[in-house]
Amino acid sequence: MNYQVLIVDDETELAKMTAEYLTMFDVTATCVHSAAECYDFFKKNTAELVLLDINLGDGSGFQVCKKLREEQDLPILFISARQSDDDVLAALTLGGDDYIKKPYSMSVLLAKVKVNLKRAGALKEALSKKPADGGSQQTEQGTVTLTLDPATMSAVRNGEQIPLKAKEYALLNCLYEHRGTIVKKEQLFNEVWGDAFYTDGTLNVHIRKLREKLEANPNEPKLIKTVWGTGYILETGV
Repeated sequence: MNYQVLIVDDETELAKMTAEYLTMFDVTATCVHSAAECYDFFKKNTAELVLLDINLGDGSGFQVCKKLREEQDLPILFISARQSDDDVLAALTLGGDDYIKKPYSMSVLLAKVKVNLKRAGALKEALSKKPADGGSQQTEQGTVTLTLDPATMSAVRNGEQIPLKAKEYALLNCLYEHRGTIVKKEQLFNEVWGDAFYTDGTLNVHIRKLREKLEANPNEPKLIKTVWGTGYILETGV
């Protein structure tokens, strides 16, 4: 069976309440309460988005996220009472798309869920269609040639194919569409994540991942440059 949202949380009453609330607003949701139940769920069912707690009785949400990222390409939103910046950065670095701290507002959670579902659906639809030019977009930076292929959601850097996650591809594609100009952080949040209420940490982690995959030296980026206090720019030739 397909659900729009799977909640993985060992706080059983909160998880059930959240699932019921989402369903009441036409977002089909169900919940499981352990890492093992999460893995079993995906053997027989599908979900379009996961709400994932960190503290699970039989494991860590970090471990669950890492395993899901090896097999699934879907939004993962962490929901946790843990408040430290280290936890937030770890969640985002492992592939989380957002970090929502408990106690959370049901209405805000619903809004974030709907935004991520809409964005993921639009991206899948776009990736299923090749542009009329055959699906390639190209820019050069020094000796670097970069091609984006929406059909395979990958980048080709100097002939080497580099697979990207959905958010990584969407972020790189947004920078490409505005190549040679500064793209403000707020614009990236709106175009890639669907709203402007994400933190700089979310964006920084995804930019870092792109640099690690595309730059010769991620610590001295030549392709994706930071414009401090403003945003980023994809260089088209220096």
